[in-house]
Amino acid sequence: MRELTAIAPHPSLTLDEAALIRRAQKGDQDAFASLVESYDHNVLRIAYNLLRSEDEARDVYQEAFLRVYKNLDKFRFDCTFHTWLYRIVTNICLDHLRRRKVRKEEPSVQQTPSGTINLIDQIEEHRANADPQRRLLSKQLGEKIKSALESLTPREKMVFELRHFQGMRLRGIGEVLGTTEEAAKNCLFRATQKMRAALGEFV
Repeated sequence: MRELTAIAPHPSLTLDEAALIRRAQKGDQDAFASLVESYDHNVLRIAYNLLRSEDEARDVYQEAFLRVYKNLDKFRFDCTFHTWLYRIVTNICLDHLRRRKVRKEEPSVQQTPSGTINLIDQIEEHRANADPQRRLLSKQLGEKIKSALESLTPREKMVFELRHFQGMRLRGIGEVLGTTEEAAKNCLFRATQKMRAALGEFV
């Protein structure tokens, strides 16, 4: 990998991180390992929150850092490393979500040695002391939310998750998705409207 000495780091990059990136671009494996260590938990968390699958989240994690390794020499310091990395992660997650739409997967249902289980039902079983009516309403709400999320397009789901579950600002979401803050805002509005319509009496 080659060092891009002529390009100044983005103002939001710390000197330590910029130095790590430059060292990694020159082939320093320890520097690259430090970058991975700095972001590995965040990458796993965002992938899991978007896909709700540990196996897929780990696949995304591996693929994301493999892409980073292969393309780090193309990082131009014109945005934060965080934004560049999250753009890679969310693009991979979008691919997974699109494939899931095509396959019509049911991620809450899993096969076990004991047979098929529904993860939503399993969660409720561990709350045996809860009020039965409240438990029923909670289960119904959980199923409604799951169904509502599945009604969103992959991009709408991505924006909704990044905003409400990751707490990211619309400007940051736009940067991650390679679009404008206004486009992210419009996408969030559409997703919110769909969620409200799907949840009906629960909102």
